Amino acid sequence: MTLHASILVVDDDPDVLKAARLLLRQHFDRVETTEDPAEIESLMRKSPIDVFLVDMNFAIGRNTGAEGLHWLGRILMLDPDAVVVLMTAFGDLNVAVKAMREGAADFVLKPWQNDKLVATLSVAAKLRQTRTRVNALSVLPPADDMIAGSSKMREVMNVVSRVAPTDANVLIRGENGTGKELIARALHRQSKRAASVFVTVDLGAVAESLFESELFGHMKGAFTDAVSDRPGRFQAADGGTLFLDEIGNLPAPLQTKLLRALESREVIPLGSDQPVSIDVRLISATNQPIDRLVSDGRFREDLLYRINTIDIELPPLRERLDDLPDLIEHFISLYARKYSLPAKPVTANALTALRGHHWPGNVRELSHAIERALILSDGVELDAADFRLLKGDTGSEATLNLDENERRMVSLALERAGGNISHAAAALGITRSALYRRIEKHGL
Repeated sequence: MTLHASILVVDDDPDVLKAARLLLRQHFDRVETTEDPAEIESLMRKSPIDVFLVDMNFAIGRNTGAEGLHWLGRILMLDPDAVVVLMTAFGDLNVAVKAMREGAADFVLKPWQNDKLVATLSVAAKLRQTRTRVNALSVLPPADDMIAGSSKMREVMNVVSRVAPTDANVLIRGENGTGKELIARALHRQSKRAASVFVTVDLGAVAESLFESELFGHMKGAFTDAVSDRPGRFQAADGGTLFLDEIGNLPAPLQTKLLRALESREVIPLGSDQPVSIDVRLISATNQPIDRLVSDGRFREDLLYRINTIDIELPPLRERLDDLPDLIEHFISLYARKYSLPAKPVTANALTALRGHHWPGNVRELSHAIERALILSDGVELDAADFRLLKGDTGSEATLNLDENERRMVSLALERAGGNISHAAAALGITRSALYRRIEKHGL
């Protein structure tokens, strides 16, 4: 399956660039390359780039990684939400940690393993999509907080302001699209760690076999493909905040190791028997009924107690409709600027229709609905007909529609993949474990 993402590969070796083009064009719909990092800025102006794959050493004989760190900083200065993966032929754990602490999303060693490079860039592309969604949910300048006029959101932001200055672990619960990462970033931004790093890991996008290496790192020779030492996300987040999204996806063996790491404030990389001290403030998030996972024996109760010193529940959009007018105004202004379109007002009829919608996708769905309506509308106002909402979409009826659509998509993917779980999961853009949960959920 070709992933809808643009990749820019920057390396001074034309053979490396050729190999990257041949490989990555099979998996991503746009791949560009350049031997000269000085061209990065002009290429960024030319068209949006989702993921940068940048060599760390350009001059012959250089192996310090200083050039890669320079261009990492330059890219992030031009686009603070850019996703940059650095690569080098020289495996150095300290350089890797420094790169990740300075904003690199990941670190790969040359010569690369094709499947691992594709997997790394796929996760990076999903991270870019997540950052784009988070930006779409955030409020417009000069405000530096979420739209929170409703009583429920005011309660949430009051808790955030009281909890943020502490180092208490926080669990954020809420449906998809409610803004869990926004709250995590607000907690970090208002904390004593604000000047340090905010490292995020989407556990729903990490292959189960890579969980331990991703979180705790590994040493050279720890497994077949471990050709160099590699820091985990805990080490990269040292001194800052680590955000574990979709923590309900964490396998049982890793739950035990995570609990041990939080209790001892140490991690042990794969292939090592030497613990590494960590100083991390943990924020976790889930859209799953984690209490039910505990009662079913799928999530450790003692780990839940450890990660939810403070528990923040985000209300779905249907329970904070007082915020709807401000959210609508925000998204209209946002997309009018993005597409150079007039900021059209919403009619009273349209507002009534929007208030009556169940919003199973929450604020993210509202964002998409307004973006689509603003682009396609022919009138001077946005009327109800400009929004593609399900008629009579309320409560349980919307949930049934959503569940049935999900069941149909999973069934179709399995049928087209001939029952192959890996291929079906790839087609749906989810992990194997996430697909297994949906198969079980729908009795397929």
